[in-house]
Amino acid sequence: MTGSTLSDSSDIEYYTNITLGGQSFKVLIDTGSSDLWVAGNVPGAQGTGKTASINYAIGAANGAVMTANLDFDGYTVDNQAFISVSTDAAHPAGQGILGLGPNSGSEVFQQFNSEAGDATLDRIFRQNTSTPNYITILLGRTFDTDVTFPGEITVGHVVSQYQNITSQPKLSVARDQDSDNQHYQVLVDKNGIIGPDGNPIQAQSVVQGLDQLIAVLDSGFSLPQVPAAVSNAIYSRVPGANFTNMKNVGNVWTLPCDVELNVTFKFEGVSFPINPLDTNLGTLTTKDANGDTVCAGAFQPITSAASPDYDMILGMAFLRNAYMLVDLGDFVDGSTSQTAAPYVQLLPLTTQAEGHADFVRERLGGVDNTSAFHLLPAVPNTNNAGTSSESFADKVKPYVPYIIAGSVTVGILLIVAFAYCLSNRRRRPYQRLHEPAPVGLHHEQPPFPRYERPHRRY
Repeated sequence: MTGSTLSDSSDIEYYTNITLGGQSFKVLIDTGSSDLWVAGNVPGAQGTGKTASINYAIGAANGAVMTANLDFDGYTVDNQAFISVSTDAAHPAGQGILGLGPNSGSEVFQQFNSEAGDATLDRIFRQNTSTPNYITILLGRTFDTDVTFPGEITVGHVVSQYQNITSQPKLSVARDQDSDNQHYQVLVDKNGIIGPDGNPIQAQSVVQGLDQLIAVLDSGFSLPQVPAAVSNAIYSRVPGANFTNMKNVGNVWTLPCDVELNVTFKFEGVSFPINPLDTNLGTLTTKDANGDTVCAGAFQPITSAASPDYDMILGMAFLRNAYMLVDLGDFVDGSTSQTAAPYVQLLPLTTQAEGHADFVRERLGGVDNTSAFHLLPAVPNTNNAGTSSESFADKVKPYVPYIIAGSVTVGILLIVAFAYCLSNRRRRPYQRLHEPAPVGLHHEQPPFPRYERPHRRY
C-alpha cells in the first residue's frame, strides 16, 4: 500500500491519522462532508475570531475556527483552517472528522469566503499544482479472513494493486440545484439494482425529470440509505426478517445472521455484486422477540438523510465492494473554465462466487447449506417500511383527465336512468302487500364471497 492506511472499526467507521500542530489525531474519512474538525488541544493553533457549526444526518459539531499546520498522506499544508470542538462523550479527545467533499459545502469556507478557508483537499491541490486532483478510497472488511487489509486512502495516486481503476468508465458527477450543497453523486443504470431473487428492483426517482436513480457515494455513512421499495425488495421476503427499532441505530431491517442475500448494482453497464457479508452485517446485531441474535441489514430505507436531489446514499457497505476514485475537477476552489468536470471511477472488488465462498466460510462455519434457503412469495405493493418514493398524487396525476371524463359520463347515465325509472314507476300498477314476494336467493353458498384478510408479514 502506498497511501494512508485506514483503521476499521467494526465495518461502521473508517479512520486515518493526520497531524495538526504536531499533534496526531484519528479522523473519520467522510466524502459526504467538507470540513475538518478535531476534539482536543492543538498545539500552537491560532484563532480566527470565527465560529462554525456542522449538522450531519446523525450528530453535529461546532466550535471556534482555528488554523494550524497540517500533515496528511505526505502533504504539508500551512495554516489549515479547522473547527476546534470541545471534548465530550460524542466528541472524544484526539478524534474528529476529515471532510473530503466539495469545497462549496464547507461551513468554514463560508465563514472566510476566500482560499484561507478552503477545505483540506483544496488546499493540497492548490498548493501542489502538479498533483492530479483526485483521491481514491479502498475499504476493508472486518470478518473477511481472505483479505485482511483494513483499508487505504490516497491523494493524487492510486493503490498499485488496482491500477486498472483508471480504465473504468468515468461516471459524471450530477450537480445539485443548490450550488452550495454538492455531493459526489452518480446515476445508477436503468433497472440497475438486482435483488436477491435475481430480478431488477423497480423504484421511481424522487428527482424531477429523472428516469434513473441517483446515488451519493459517501464513505462516512455506515448503512447505505436506499428507497423504501429497494430495501423492502431486499429484506421483506426473508423468513424471520423484521423492521424494528435497534438501540442506538433506529428503525432497521433485521434478519437471521445465516441468510445469504445477493444484491448487485450497475453503473455504465459494469456490475458491482455486493458481498453477502455486507448485505447482512455480522458486526451489527441485536436480540429478536425470542431472544435469538439477529443481524442488521445494511441497505435501509432512506429517512433522515432524504433529499429531493438524490435517491440513495451508498455508504460503507457498498464501498467495500468497489475501489473508488473521485476526481474533483472544477469542484476545486479557484478552478478555471478549462478545468474538467468532476467524475467518479469505480472498480468492482467482489464476484458473486467469491462473496458466496466468503459467507459460507465466515458465517456458516464452512458448511454450505444455502440451497435450503428460499425467499417468501412476493406480495404486491409491499410497503412494510418507509414510504413509496412516488406519492399517490403523482401516480394518479396522469389519469386525472380520464377520471373526470368518466365521472361526468357516469353522472349523466345515472341521471338518465333515474328519470327513466321515475317515469316508468308512475305507469306501473300498485302491488298489494299480500301478493307473494319475488323468489329469494339460493343460500347454499353465500351470496357474496367471504372477505379474507390478505396474508402479510410485518
